[in-house]
Amino acid sequence: MNLFTAAKRRLKFVFDRIGNERWKLNILQAIPFWIASLLTGLAAVLYARLFFLAEKGTSYFFTHYAWSFFFITPICFIIGWWLVRRFAPYSRGSGIPQVMASIELANPKNNEKIGRLLSVRIIIVKVLSSLVMVFGGGVIGREGPTIQIAGSIFRKVNELLPAWWPRISKKNMIMTGAAAGLAAAFNTPLGGIVFAVEELTRTHINYFKTAIFTAVIISGLTAQALLGPYLYLGYPVIGNLSGFIFLGVIAVAIITGLAGSGMAKTILWVMKWKKGLNSLSKTILFLIISGLLIASAAFFIDASALGSGKELMANVLFSSQKYLSWYIPFLRAGGSILSFSSGAAGGIFAPSLSAGASVGSVLAGWFHLSDSNTNLLVLAGMVGFLTGVTRTPFTSAIIVLEMTDRHNLIFHLMLAAMVASMVAVLVDRHSFYDHLKTQYLHDVLHEEKMESKETVVPEV
Repeated sequence: MNLFTAAKRRLKFVFDRIGNERWKLNILQAIPFWIASLLTGLAAVLYARLFFLAEKGTSYFFTHYAWSFFFITPICFIIGWWLVRRFAPYSRGSGIPQVMASIELANPKNNEKIGRLLSVRIIIVKVLSSLVMVFGGGVIGREGPTIQIAGSIFRKVNELLPAWWPRISKKNMIMTGAAAGLAAAFNTPLGGIVFAVEELTRTHINYFKTAIFTAVIISGLTAQALLGPYLYLGYPVIGNLSGFIFLGVIAVAIITGLAGSGMAKTILWVMKWKKGLNSLSKTILFLIISGLLIASAAFFIDASALGSGKELMANVLFSSQKYLSWYIPFLRAGGSILSFSSGAAGGIFAPSLSAGASVGSVLAGWFHLSDSNTNLLVLAGMVGFLTGVTRTPFTSAIIVLEMTDRHNLIFHLMLAAMVASMVAVLVDRHSFYDHLKTQYLHDVLHEEKMESKETVVPEV
């Protein structure tokens, strides 16, 4: 008898001795969420540190050997794409649509299908591919991947429960994992809860409110215990705002809502076009050209074309260089389109936030606004662009609010989110993630049908 089996039997013996059956059931059902949340916090911290090191490596090489990115970026794009294609095709992209598809498929007969979207293999490939991409200057983030990683962890913990353990809803487990992942990635607990309710499910929160609250708290506290209490961006100076600044917020929200939705629709179009290439050599050529375009933008125009964009946001909010050039939003959006459509792993949250921040900075520069008013437009741009991509206005506003701790801006940010959400519909009625979720559901179900056909033995 191994130690794992002995431990399970000992645990069963202890709980069998507990008299209150209802209390015992509640504790037994809570333990898997606690364990998975702790593991999610640890995984999020490790991933964040590796991502930070990769971006530091990018910065170092670009500072000392900028010319090398004409080789590094295309090579990293190819490696990132190959890792996904060879080992885990459903680890590509953000990871949020895969989690959404898994939630829709969450029932016993679809367990194998969910395993293609959420698994340990997905975690490994997701991390490796995204780290290679960001080292090569890919315009990607780690937040979406962290959500798929968290969903995979929660699913695996649920799978490992012994047969005598009370059954736990797979759907609730995956949804809770996604919320915990977002909370740990951004250090935004409210954002994680709102994201789960607004984006992942229409189920009333009463069905899983205790699980989601405890998961968010445990994963967030685990991240804070290792990284310390931190804000994703810090405390930008906001004070003495103009009485008419809400007009600027509306203008920024309109532009970023349209731009975010437009960028998402362009990515979907490029992905569809790329899928029709039907040639390995053409796909590799596309990746080489994409890498060269990003490297050229960084080398000849501005280094801010590289990476997730977190440094760009920090510089605009906290340095004296408040006003960016008019072309920076185009570099950020263009880099996101090329990076995300590559087929490698990588999120779109941080790139969307940085693109929106650059729009707010450009508009503030045109009107020579004060530092405080500029910071507000930068934050409003972040909310607006992310809303345009995801169509989750509450989540977008709460995330930006929590990552900067500027609670006095709640009404401004909610205004930006609402306006951006309304105008984004003019470009596309559905969110970026809805389109991708539908595609993943189709791919998984189609793959299942193809496999069943291949296993049919013809009658003689």
